[in-house]
Amino acid sequence: MTAELVRLATTGSVDDGKSTLIGRLLYDSKQIFQDQLDSVEDASRRRGTDYVDLALLTDGLRAEREQGITIDVAYRYFSTPKRKFILADTPGHIQYTRNMVTGSSTANIALILVDARNGVVEQTKRHAFLASLLGVPHLVLCVNKMDLVDWSQDRFDDVVDEFREFATKLAIHDLRFVPVSALLGDNIVNYSENMSWYRGPTVIELLEEIHVASDFNMIDVRFPVQYVVRPHRNGFHDYRGYAGTVAGGLMKPGDEVMVLPSGFTTRIARIDTFDGPVEQATPPMSVVLKLEDDLDISRGDMICRPHNQPDSTQDLDAMICWMSESSGMEVGSKYAIKHTTKWGRVMVKDLQYRLDVNTLHRDESSTRLDLNEIGRVRMRATTPFFVDEYRRNRQTGSFILVDEATNSTVAAGMVTGKAT
Repeated sequence: MTAELVRLATTGSVDDGKSTLIGRLLYDSKQIFQDQLDSVEDASRRRGTDYVDLALLTDGLRAEREQGITIDVAYRYFSTPKRKFILADTPGHIQYTRNMVTGSSTANIALILVDARNGVVEQTKRHAFLASLLGVPHLVLCVNKMDLVDWSQDRFDDVVDEFREFATKLAIHDLRFVPVSALLGDNIVNYSENMSWYRGPTVIELLEEIHVASDFNMIDVRFPVQYVVRPHRNGFHDYRGYAGTVAGGLMKPGDEVMVLPSGFTTRIARIDTFDGPVEQATPPMSVVLKLEDDLDISRGDMICRPHNQPDSTQDLDAMICWMSESSGMEVGSKYAIKHTTKWGRVMVKDLQYRLDVNTLHRDESSTRLDLNEIGRVRMRATTPFFVDEYRRNRQTGSFILVDEATNSTVAAGMVTGKAT
């Protein structure tokens, strides 16, 4: 049986120790090679630090190492006997909000670091809100630098109470707390002898044990068609399959399905994978569906259940994060849109409000969105899209906007429902 894949995102205020925590996680779980450690030790000496700076394992850009901060989203891959992990180390600076959105959009678990000395600050609240907005199912608050507050249980309890009070305003379904010292390794992989009052799991134990299988929507069958497979090879003369990634639900051979936009129905004849046929397909498996009937199906079509269909609409109500440095978003602007496997064009009809991610204040007088700003918009598409609300399905509820003049991605969006 293959190990379960879990996606992580780490964030927090500047200097709260995100990169150090990840470095400690990799080091203590023996996930780095000797030459990597030698390189970090050498870089630490050249910087004049009196300890091995494990943060350098993830802060790979030269500018990051010079400033001692994280700028880009640094991805790292590691595994334990129980799970495989893809870890995104996201920046803490407010001007890199778009980077956090990118790194957290597919995460199962978000690790938010808090400096035990400072407690819950404005950036902590901003990152927690963004994790909630992006629908990250599990949030772990790591109260870091406990060594600098004399391993105080009272200080840890104060931070936990402060964050719990703020979290009541957010849609956070699973919230955990761990006192740690990333620099010294307490409660990261190994239990802390300095905090014997803490009886909960370490960070790595939480990452291994948090139940993520139910994070996907297993009720609503959604299969965006990516590619029509016609091998044109001996032994496959009449083979026609439809390749894609399962975005929701459970599919088995014999199940009745409907194809959108045509509305034709048929049944699944078989489900193929790279390793051969399977008896069922669930998110996020990449599979090829072979259907009993030859239907006119192409890239961008959606396969679903006849009595459980996504919304088919040209009018979209969405929250978007603006990512373009060169231009802002204004009412009347037109963009290309990519939703699952389908492309189209949209026009921004209305900017309902710009959201201040620090105070959660809605600025309804705003007329545009600039870099790193988030707002609620209404758009009209040139063709119907098959969407679900983002809170119901993160795959069929998300999209990107592209500037057709520069071919650059300018925004990431989350569907909040059909515009009225």
